[in-house]
Amino acid sequence: MKKLLPAILIAVLVLSCAPANKIARYRLDVLEEYPHDTLAYTQGLFFSEGRLFETTGQYGESTLREVNLYNGIPSRQICMQKEIFGEGSCEIEGKIYMLTWLEGICLVYDRDTFSPAGQFPNRRQGWGLTTDGSQLIMTDGSAQVYFVRPSDFSIIRSITVRRGGKSVNLLNELEYIDDRIWANIYTKDEIIIIDPATGNVEAEIDCKGLLPKELRTGRTDVLNGIAYNPADGSIYITGKYWPRMYKIALKEKR
Repeated sequence: MKKLLPAILIAVLVLSCAPANKIARYRLDVLEEYPHDTLAYTQGLFFSEGRLFETTGQYGESTLREVNLYNGIPSRQICMQKEIFGEGSCEIEGKIYMLTWLEGICLVYDRDTFSPAGQFPNRRQGWGLTTDGSQLIMTDGSAQVYFVRPSDFSIIRSITVRRGGKSVNLLNELEYIDDRIWANIYTKDEIIIIDPATGNVEAEIDCKGLLPKELRTGRTDVLNGIAYNPADGSIYITGKYWPRMYKIALKEKR
């Protein structure tokens, strides 16, 4: 009579034979560049109906603004109270949702008038925010990504983002592109592309050298800000206090 293998050993054998999750690697190809406001500590960046919106951070500097892509100048903006540190933002059905860092609230504004449209409590730190069109998708500086109901800001589910089996912390600015989550890793010149069902990292984008040294000053801060324009499929990237915004394409690294 044959001896049965213990269940735990069978599981180990199956896992060891499973193919590793292959991660695609890309570099950036700059298609166009535009001016960006060097007073903008970029936190959230997104398009809505072909219009570019940006939220900025820092106490006493936080704003919600609609921006002219071609000159970098806000066509309109509102300033937050000095006690508010603005964070990531996105738009659903004409409402702009803007996280705050440590203030424990998500602020809501009418997209077309910038008039207040409510607020929700948020028990987590506010970092990045995007949407798949029906849910808010949020980060809090950890390896977690939260899927949130826009009607009441309740958590639907969450995923842990992992690369090669290891969790990826400091997930910051987000964008939802072609059914995948793009996430900037805070303090790194890198963007990762995440499967929203599993949390697995499917691709890495090397952004090193995007802003050349000659355009950097002592005030220039980190890469942060990803915006996808569904009208034409274009993608834009900038950073905190950067003088440039870049329209980019991806090229496979060899």
